[in-house]
Amino acid sequence: MIPLWWLVLTGTLLLATSFLSGWIHRGPVTTFAIYLVVGILIGPGVLALTKLPSTVEHIHWLHLATEAALVVSLFVTGLKLRLSFRDPGWRMAARLALPAMVLTVAGVAAVVYLGLGWPFAAALALAAVVSPTDPVLASLVSVDDARDDDALRVALSGEAGLNDGTALPFLFLALGLMKSTGGTANMLTHWATVDVAWGLAGGLLIGFAGGWGLGYVGTHLRHAARDIAPSDFLALGIMIVVYALSQLVEASGFLAAFAAGVGLRRVELLVSVRNTEKAEEGEALDEPAETKIKPNERAQANIEHPRESVGWVVSDALSFGETVERLIASALVLAVGIAVVPAFSSEGIWLAAVLMFLIRPLAVWLATIGSGVPWQRRLLIGWFGIRGLGSLNYMAFAIGHGFTGAPGREFEGAVLTVVAVSVVMHGISVTPLMQWRARAIEAAKRGRA
Repeated sequence: MIPLWWLVLTGTLLLATSFLSGWIHRGPVTTFAIYLVVGILIGPGVLALTKLPSTVEHIHWLHLATEAALVVSLFVTGLKLRLSFRDPGWRMAARLALPAMVLTVAGVAAVVYLGLGWPFAAALALAAVVSPTDPVLASLVSVDDARDDDALRVALSGEAGLNDGTALPFLFLALGLMKSTGGTANMLTHWATVDVAWGLAGGLLIGFAGGWGLGYVGTHLRHAARDIAPSDFLALGIMIVVYALSQLVEASGFLAAFAAGVGLRRVELLVSVRNTEKAEEGEALDEPAETKIKPNERAQANIEHPRESVGWVVSDALSFGETVERLIASALVLAVGIAVVPAFSSEGIWLAAVLMFLIRPLAVWLATIGSGVPWQRRLLIGWFGIRGLGSLNYMAFAIGHGFTGAPGREFEGAVLTVVAVSVVMHGISVTPLMQWRARAIEAAKRGRA
């Protein structure tokens, strides 16, 4: 049974962050940073009001919780990206999720191997774990809703949606190298064909087909029945089916979850565009269907057009998904705070600094050469690479699958430290930088007027 004081603490935190949300959003500290600090205070490193569970127990639950949060968050991220496939935002996201990811992994692996003296496979594993950006904790710099076409937010959301899938093959490679006893060539062949080629392509195909197909069938059945009941189970069913199916066939479940959200959004676009010709030419699209409904008037809703049905489906999916991801993410960040002081790693501090101030910005800069993106936006994208639940999930996966390249506690400490530093540093800087950017954009508009 959960101790009553945990319930009191949880309720108090939820109330406090809700009461103060207006000031938090305008200030230099994010909600997640507050949960991190509270976790540090109540953890065994400070007030010792709680203790850490055994490694086996907490790694198991950490993997399950982060996996659930990521699947929901990636689906919601994909659902918010209401872009034509020819939109330059997708090309920018691909640059960040592929070449920038490869450069980041290579840079971190080199630093850990040469600078910290870890074995190469262990250095590669650590690099794969800390390289992906987070779709959950980066809420202040990601797309707000389907009407948000801000190029910076679109790029960061697209990257976060894709790179949880593009980083995982590097962790598979590292674990394969650790376990290899001579059949390296066969292992590399399997890695290149199954983990990389099929993992990425299969995840995207299964996810998009599942999100589009199941969303299309569900929306039209609900319209035929004039059904206005909540659609959260439909959204949850799509997430579970595409994720589980992709895992069964060794494709990327995280890419499948993201692509499923994109696929469901295609259903909404199919129904909502002004006409087929404009949709094909990438011209102006109508407002998202979910903006045309009134959630408080569900009981009196009159379903006359498939647009209303798909609006209810998308609205319910977004509401359900955002609530679930915030709850799980808050609990996990609190847990990171509890664990980070006992696991504190000076190597993690050093690695976080090199990653945030050198490797990530340089990788983004190199990957976006020739993109035509203004240098100011390239610098901001290079800075806004928050680490979070993806890194925790990869860490738990690695430890649970025989990470042997360095002491597990040393590896875990480095990852927890990098995540904690990222939450604090990015949390402090995001509001001032985004406000500065907004002022610069407004000044540029006045200059052109």
